[in-house]
This record gives sequence, C-alpha cells and structure tokens, in this order.
Amino acid sequence: MSSKGDGETRKTDVVVIGAGQAGLSSAYFLRRAGFEPDGGYVVLDGDRAPGGAWQHRWPTLRMETVNGIFDLPGMAFDPPSPLERASVAVPRYFATFEERFQLPVRRPVSVRAVRYGPDDRLLVESDAGTWAARAVINATGTWTRPFWPYYPGRETFGGQQLHAATYPGAQHFAGKRVVVVGGGITAIQLLTELAQAGASTTWVTRRPPVFRDRPFTREYGREVVAMVERRVREGLVPQSVVSVTGLPVTDAVREAQRSGVLNRLPMFDRITPNGVAWDRAEAGAPRFVEADVILWCTGWRAALDHLAPLHLRAPGGGITMDGTRVALEPRLHLVGYGPSASTVGANHAGREAVREIRELLASRAAEPLSVS
Repeated sequence: MSSKGDGETRKTDVVVIGAGQAGLSSAYFLRRAGFEPDGGYVVLDGDRAPGGAWQHRWPTLRMETVNGIFDLPGMAFDPPSPLERASVAVPRYFATFEERFQLPVRRPVSVRAVRYGPDDRLLVESDAGTWAARAVINATGTWTRPFWPYYPGRETFGGQQLHAATYPGAQHFAGKRVVVVGGGITAIQLLTELAQAGASTTWVTRRPPVFRDRPFTREYGREVVAMVERRVREGLVPQSVVSVTGLPVTDAVREAQRSGVLNRLPMFDRITPNGVAWDRAEAGAPRFVEADVILWCTGWRAALDHLAPLHLRAPGGGITMDGTRVALEPRLHLVGYGPSASTVGANHAGREAVREIRELLASRAAEPLSVS
C-alpha cells in the first residue's frame, strides 16, 4: 500500500513501525486478535518494497550460507534453491505473507518521531502524516544504523573504507589488500568469499573469536535469551548475538581455518594513509599491514532515534525493558530488540506484545477484543 504526505492526523489503536520479520509477526497477531486494518492498526514501513533488511543484503549472500530463516507465523517458508540470492528469496516470502494476510502496510513511510500526544495517545509523526495511536509496536531493527567505530587516523586513510551494509560483492576487491574488521558471522562470510575471489585478506578483532563446535540446542538457546534479557531489564545496551553464543563451526569455517583465512590479529591501534598499525605487536604479529580497503564488519545498533522525544534512555545507555514492553512507557513495545532480535525471537515477541496491548487497551475502556 503506497502512502503520500499530507497534514492529516489519523487515529488508530496500534501503529507498527517496520515491516521486517518482527513487524510482520506483530501485524499478523494484531489481525488475529481482532484489530481491523487502519482504524485498528497500521504498519508503516520505510522501504519501497517488502523484505525488510533482507532486500538490502549483499548480492553474494546465497540461501545456502544464510544463518537461518524461521517461518513467519501462519505460513511456512518453502526452502528456495540454495544458490538463490537471499535478497530475492526472503523478500518474495515476505511479500507473499503480506498479501495472504492482507496486512495494511503503508510504504514508503519514514517515521521521524514518536511523541506524547493528547487523549492518552502517542503521536507517530512521519513524512506521510501523523498517526495518533493508543499503543505503538516498534520493529525498526538495526539495518539502517551501521556501526562505525572510530580509530585514530581513520580520516587519513587513502584507500577505500566501507561498512558491510554497503558491501557490493567480492569481485570488486580481487587483487586488493583488504583488512576485515569484526568478529561476527558477517566477517567470517565475507573473509571467506574475498579470499576465494583473489583478495589478500587480514582479519582483526577486538577480542579473540570463540568458535562454538556444538549443536545449538533449545536449552542453550534459552540460556542465551536469558542472558540478553537480563541486560535489557537493567537498561543496558543489548549485546550482539555472537558475543553470547560464539561463532558456529560449519564446513566452510573449517576450510577457512585450514587455509589460514581465519588467522586473526588483535585490533590495530591506528590507521595510516596506506594501512593499519599496532603500537605494540604480539609475538610473531606485524606492526604494520598495508591495505587498499578497510571493510568494517562491526555490526549495527538499534534504530531508535525516532523515540528520542519520549526520553526513554536509561543510565546504562539502553532502554529498560519488561519483556517486550518499555518499562517507562507501557503503551510502547520493542519487538526485535534485545532477546527478540532473531527470527524465532521476533515471532514470539510479536505475539506477546499484542497480548499485552490487548489487555492494556481493554483495561482503559477499550472495546473487548478476543484472541483466536
């Protein structure tokens, strides 16, 4: 559903911001709970097409190397060809899901701010007008906020610097010296394909990588979620998944280890015009590495700037949460944040957020709604 800018303020019960996995899951459960499109709920998405962040993934990411896609609720994801681009296969699935359940997604709509409004409502301001909502589900993810750490000399580098968010594919770096920064799954994947394409790679991380050579069981998954949930309950910034789980060991990882692609160096101290340098090197490690490219695989941060007018930040830098609900503002839920920042976690969180919103609105003299 397209949207155009105007000065109108519309009233609705719930606004969902974002139409990735978390937003679509939330919209599905709102529909099941009896909320009607537009007057009952609306989904505002900043992209021009369905697919969330998946439509922007680098072109060489194939389904065979995706770290896992969990079904959206109510509709199975039929596995496509392992060689199909993830940026095509997953958006196609999302588009079909939106159509099948007739979800009221308006796009492209850029949400600028969420503010306190009159009549016990939250005002969601966008380039397509303002919605006055009784509750808001924020599902904006992280893709629009790539994290670039600062190191001395970064502005002097004479080569190319880019973040994984804009990585164009390994063929662009054949024959070049590439320093890959970061200890996550993205860094592993890009290191492997860069080396295969003929680039000379150097891998640097802040901490020694921890590889997990054991199955990811449900019990272990619950432990991981509990660790992340403790942080957000205390108002701390959520940790990355890899910092908690470690890196999974796959056949591709084993081959990269054998070939020396994953020989890691500690984080450099500074950047020079033609490379990266260490003030004090470990035994056997270099003091300087020449580079044509620095590729920052340093992750993303939660895209929450539009919530700044609500003044929700805790002293620890994060937002204090109680489940999916913001502790300081019970009308606001963050789905896809903290422990729900995964495909399986987003589904569960969407259901829980809708259940709590239904109860909240009913307690405030809303017309009773039933969950099927």
